[in-house]
Amino acid sequence: MSNRLKLTALALGMTCAAQAMATDLTVISFGGANKAAQEKAFYTPYQSSTGNKIVAGEYNGEMAKVKAMVDTNSVSWNLVEVESPELARGCDEGLFEELDPAQFGKAEDFVPGAIQTCGVGFFVWSTVLAYNADKLKSAPTGWADFWDTKKFPGKRGLRKGAKYTLEFALMADGVAPADVYKELATKDGQDRAFKKLDEIKSSIQWWEAGAQPPQFLASGDVVMSSAYNGRIAAVQKESNLQVVWNGGIYDFDAWAIPKGAKNQDEAAKFIAYSVQPAQQKTYSENIAYGPANTQAVPLLDKALLKDMPTTPENIKNQVAMDVAFWADFGEQLEQRFNAWAAK
Repeated sequence: MSNRLKLTALALGMTCAAQAMATDLTVISFGGANKAAQEKAFYTPYQSSTGNKIVAGEYNGEMAKVKAMVDTNSVSWNLVEVESPELARGCDEGLFEELDPAQFGKAEDFVPGAIQTCGVGFFVWSTVLAYNADKLKSAPTGWADFWDTKKFPGKRGLRKGAKYTLEFALMADGVAPADVYKELATKDGQDRAFKKLDEIKSSIQWWEAGAQPPQFLASGDVVMSSAYNGRIAAVQKESNLQVVWNGGIYDFDAWAIPKGAKNQDEAAKFIAYSVQPAQQKTYSENIAYGPANTQAVPLLDKALLKDMPTTPENIKNQVAMDVAFWADFGEQLEQRFNAWAAK
């Protein structure tokens, strides 16, 4: 009996020690279908292989939340998913920890630009023009059609912010995709974009969360909308929502560690795990975003590649998000946009 009690106590002690050694990581993403894919590809298998618990949260990209935590030394997030311009700006402003790129694999195995000073891109996505083919007599072919309210009457969905919206306005006004940022870097170009937005302001239904455009399109609230390509692909089996790749804007989403976060070594290990080819493959199988690690591409079914933003035919007439432009102009253009939208 005495030996049995000792063994029981020892087992309990080992269990408690293992639990004490386990690390909780609070990982913040953009939610929705994206988060569901991350659960399958990253969170669940990581928890199984390490015993560490992932506490998954979500936000809509509000950098003010990150800044407030860093400024008050009350950082409760270990990792946050950010778009490239926010990563660059946050890195410049000291909101994110600098990372050792050697932790994440060979640079040549990644899409160029994936590994940055303060973050690691883990997928490539596009913001595209989307429409419900059941509700339109003919298919739009680009942003000029999006602005054509006579040919396509009805509301339009746009993300509430300067980023993407201004680029789309210029393309609708005839600016070639390759020249968008050159034009937008001038005062005349910025005025031109806002003037073009004035044309459809009364027809715009703004969205903020990625799940909203598919909902707006399915319900008929809007006839067309800008949307994340993966969110549209996720509902195409049960709807007739379609994507126009022409004039889309592609970008990385990256993991970043807020400055002063706890368990930084473990957070970096999670990042490295998420960009391994096997995890990247599983992620892209669950949402139509391209892997940042190119070694995952040969592992994917060819039928899936047609919905990826990085296939040659899809990327041909798209615009690469200009991170440097938005790092330089983002704050002033967002302020101007907010003032314009509030009028």
